[in-house]
This record gives sequence, structure tokens and C-alpha cells, in this order.
Amino acid sequence: MSELELIAEKIRVCKKCNLWKTRKNAVPGEGSSKAQIMFIGEAPGETEDIEGRPFVGLAGKLLTKFINEILGLGREDVFITNVVKCRPPNNRDPEEEEIIACSPYLDEQIEVIRPKVIVTLGRHSSSYIFSKMGISFKSISLVRGKFYNWRYKDNLILVFPTYHPAAALYNPNLRKVLEEDFMKIKETISSKSLTLDNFLYGSGNKGKKGISNSSE
Repeated sequence: MSELELIAEKIRVCKKCNLWKTRKNAVPGEGSSKAQIMFIGEAPGETEDIEGRPFVGLAGKLLTKFINEILGLGREDVFITNVVKCRPPNNRDPEEEEIIACSPYLDEQIEVIRPKVIVTLGRHSSSYIFSKMGISFKSISLVRGKFYNWRYKDNLILVFPTYHPAAALYNPNLRKVLEEDFMKIKETISSKSLTLDNFLYGSGNKGKKGISNSSE
């Protein structure tokens, strides 16, 4: 069993907060253990709770469309998860104690995957990752659409906050903003003559041709 699978097994039986009492399924996340791009949402919704998979409802279909059509990737190429792994009742916002209880699992996933880019979807995931970086978070509208350098141990991770795809379902104007943000991600992973295949699977290069310098 892989390290990610071991983490997933812990999540599926977790009772650290009260969400276990109302969940149908915990939703650990899915994708490649070697993913260079990691998407972090807030918490599962109704469809995710039923299927035990992240981002498979309407918001998930929009996210998948952007991953496929703008980034030119499949879901199997990236890793998709949430800060909170169980659905809050009636899709309410995750509470602070739930984030505190559940976020260590996300920390473990980041440690195992060591992505080069983390895309935070929505204010809760963005606020959590910003707290890890030691950056003050005020509003997703103020921080979205830019890359932030996160010195994670011996690695540099580019953190890119944007709106949660669900927001675009309720506010069609935000869909264009999300599309523009995903184009920025596409441009960054394609920059400095770094091919998408090399970005995904490792070019063996560092320094001037490495993704770690793409935001300089």
C-alpha cells in the first residue's frame, strides 16, 4: 500500500471531529502520487459524499473542464483534494475546529506528493495554505490570480489562489475570471521552454529551466 493510500485509509475511518457522524463517505482525494499540480478545495459536497470522490458534482465538472481544456491535462495527471475531507451538513462552510482536526491529513498529502504548484480553490483552502506560508489572508478577491512562493522544506512550491468553481455556478461573471486564472497557470507551467511532459514527469533540469524560477 502506497503512502497516499495509507493516508486515505486513516481518513476513511477518522473520527477527529463530528463530521464523521453525518458523512456517507470520507473523501481523501484522488490523482497521481507524482502530480506536479495539486488542487485544494474546501470540503466535499453532496455528490462527493455519496461517491467518496472529490469534485465530481457540478463544480467538479467545471474544474475538470478547465483542467482538460485549458491545462491540457487529465484528472489522473494532477491531485485533487480538500482541506476538510468530510461533507459539512447542508454544505455549510467548514468550521475552524473541523479544519484544525482535518488539515494534518492535507499536510501529509503535500509532504508525500511534493507538488511544484498548488492551486487553492476558494477562501478556506487559500486561508489555510497562506497560514502555512506565514502570509496574512484577508479576502480571496484580493489575493487571487497571482503566484506566491512557498519555501516548503527544501522545495519551492508556487501557490496560486483562485475562486472555487462553485462560485462560478452562482455568478457567471466569475467563470471568465476562473478561465483567465487557469490561463495564467497554463502560461507558467509552459514558461521558459519547459514542455508540459517535462513539467509533469520531470525534466531533470534545475535553475534557469526549472519551474522553481518561473515566477522570478
